Amino acid sequence: MPVIVPQKLPAINILKKENISLLTRLKQQKKCSNQLKILFLNLMFKKINTENQIIRLLSNSSLLINLSLLAVNDNKSSNYLSINHINKYYYHLDQIKNKYYDGLIITGAPLGLINFTDIRYWKEFIKIIHWSNDHVSSILSICWSVQAILNILYKIPKKVNKSKLFGIFKHKILLKNNYLIQGFDDYFFVPHSRYSDFSLDFIKNYTDLNIIAYSKKAGVYLFTSKKNKYVFITGHPEYDVLTINEEYLNDLKSKRKYTSLPYNYYPLNNPKLKPKINWRSHGNLLFLNWLNSLFCK
Repeated sequence: MPVIVPQKLPAINILKKENISLLTRLKQQKKCSNQLKILFLNLMFKKINTENQIIRLLSNSSLLINLSLLAVNDNKSSNYLSINHINKYYYHLDQIKNKYYDGLIITGAPLGLINFTDIRYWKEFIKIIHWSNDHVSSILSICWSVQAILNILYKIPKKVNKSKLFGIFKHKILLKNNYLIQGFDDYFFVPHSRYSDFSLDFIKNYTDLNIIAYSKKAGVYLFTSKKNKYVFITGHPEYDVLTINEEYLNDLKSKRKYTSLPYNYYPLNNPKLKPKINWRSHGNLLFLNWLNSLFCK
């Protein structure tokens, strides 16, 4: 089924070339019985790239997805193109505070080494999380937002690694009967790009969350709150094949400390060779299972 997006969103022209069906709200004729209202809080700097990645994952469902874009107020941002794009296509919390949604997707953000209270929009982010408790059926949180939400709701301290966890990692299923991993193989691969530490012992000692899948090298990957209100994903199943390559080149240009080759990414560990994607089917199935669970609620 199509994904309903704002009119003239750049994703329309980009994703239609991939035979992904999209509709604009002006073309929407009536509310279908199998429609889900999904809110997407995009915290990434490259807004359009992230929109494309998330919409690809949403488009595989047989359900009609009515997607609304949400942004935090960050008027001090130096990224003019991003601000202009947000003003055209995104809502702010005050504009939707009285609405209700089936699901909320929250991206990561390149803020892993910054204290929460030093983030310009930290107070607004807290406000969004508390608002979503009463206005959203399920919140799907990715990478940095996992760490942030755990701090807000569970008072879990921020824990970071000295070096960046970066590359493609093998994962194992621990909770085989969970609805989110229906149809999964016993092992699967996922990209990670973060400094935050989600070790198995850390999650077990500080929370009562359900750990569904983890990696020996990357730690806990997929876990949920007891009533599945929150779905936490510490990796990036939405990444394109070259996203990690772009991040690696940016790290080299910025001369960041501890910059090293992404693990298990380049063929023969040679950055001149194009990597192969081995996580797309997992990402599609994970999002499909989550969407189906929302429809059944």
